[in-house]
This record gives sequence, structure tokens and C-alpha cells, in this order.
Amino acid sequence: MSKAAQASAEAGKPAFEEAVKQLESILEAMESDDLPLEQLLQRFEEGTRLYRQCQERLAEAEVQVQRLEQGLGGELSVRPAEAPEGDDDTETV
Repeated sequence: MSKAAQASAEAGKPAFEEAVKQLESILEAMESDDLPLEQLLQRFEEGTRLYRQCQERLAEAEVQVQRLEQGLGGELSVRPAEAPEGDDDTETV
């Protein structure tokens, strides 16, 4: 378990992936139209809380990536993955 996931678990917050799963479950339940208004409001409140937690975790991850890039002297580059041999389905743009 990563330090961030461990810290989240210790703080009573689910890990990012678990929070996303919970959020998806809440959305499905709300879209089903089978919930009374009170439960809809409770689910909305819980979903909002989970959404904020996910946004915070993504912001933390972005800061981590920026720090790693700085540690590499800004020499981080991205290149496309090579297609497997015999794969002629490549597109030209």
C-alpha cells in the first residue's frame, strides 16, 4: 500500500480507487429512480464528499509528479509506445 493510500485509510478515508467505486455505486443508485427523496439527498451528500476526496487525491498526485519531474531536472519526456510487429492498423494523422 502506498504512503498516500495508507494515510487515507488511517484518516478514515477510502483509497482513491475505492472512493471511485463507491462514487460509481452511488451514481447508479441515484439514477435508478427507486430511492425516496431523503435517501437521494443522503447519497448526493456522500457522493459530493467522495468527489472532493478524489479531487484532493488527484491534486496531491499531480504535485508528486511535478516534484519527480523537478528531481529529474525537467528531463522527463513522453514517447509513443511502439506497435507490435505485424500490426498494420496504425493511423497517420
